[in-house]
Amino acid sequence: MQDETMSIRAPEENTIAETGSITSKTARGTVHCITIVGQIEGHMELPAQNKTTKYEHLIPQITAVEQAEEIDGLLVLLNTVGGDVEAGLAIAELIAGMRKPSVSLVLGGGHSIGVPLAVAAKKSFIASSAAMTIHPVRMNGTIIAVPQAFEYLAKIQERIVDFITAHSSISAARLQQLMRETGQLTADVGTVISGKQAVTLGLIDAVGTLSDALSALYDMIDAQRGEKTDAK
Repeated sequence: MQDETMSIRAPEENTIAETGSITSKTARGTVHCITIVGQIEGHMELPAQNKTTKYEHLIPQITAVEQAEEIDGLLVLLNTVGGDVEAGLAIAELIAGMRKPSVSLVLGGGHSIGVPLAVAAKKSFIASSAAMTIHPVRMNGTIIAVPQAFEYLAKIQERIVDFITAHSSISAARLQQLMRETGQLTADVGTVISGKQAVTLGLIDAVGTLSDALSALYDMIDAQRGEKTDAK
């Protein structure tokens, strides 16, 4: 007999149209899925023609998922082109700090701040056709050419490197080397790596599909339930 799957309201009655999220219930557990696409929009609103993910939508969702007793795990689907660094790190820290099982799947691309978001989950996957772009932190607008401005950029870069290396198997030296590569990006420095390369480098756990990500998430949910049962 096949498991019946039904969609129920996500925390705080978020809808797919508004936030790109949905909560699905099966016999194996209830999973909340969020999508992080386009640019991560932070404190400044981006032009209307830009496809964005607003961090003020994701932060309460992730918090609600962690607290909601009826939700067993979180699935994060990623196809990003960068965005606000601090907003992206805030979302990544929330995901990394969850006790509930979490799995991420990179589809299409994981650009810049999308890398910390991908590795924040307890297990990360990347589609075989996807790619990740790694480059140094950049700033838009006017920058005052004083030592303090460059030190500020260096500190932001350090925070990103520390987060990525803490939640993946890549070394800081190798990650920084990829960020400084020349010849791959037009008028920029950095590296574009394929899904298989991301796994070989230790950045992502495995190459996989949606079914692989869901299977891993349900396995983690089953394991957590077993631990709770043993504790009782």
